[in-house]
Amino acid sequence: MNFINHSSDAIAEPVAMKTWVEKRIVFIELTDGRIIGFPANRFKILKNATDVQLKEVTIRLNGFALRWEKIDEDITVKGILAGNFQLSED
Repeated sequence: MNFINHSSDAIAEPVAMKTWVEKRIVFIELTDGRIIGFPANRFKILKNATDVQLKEVTIRLNGFALRWEKIDEDITVKGILAGNFQLSED
């Protein structure tokens, strides 16, 4: 009996291809074509970051996380998509 492995048929979790910040909103463009934005003020460390620090975001872990090196902050793309924010909207 032959078994077929369908694991390669699974839908891949979307990851970030591009990230940028405009007016304290962090945007990510995902591999599935969506563009998601969230207010920096929804995260404790980002809320206190300067505009310059906020714009120094990079994509890490093959698109699975965002990183702000100078303020030592990491946020997962999965957490963003799930709406796992630290602070409520102001």
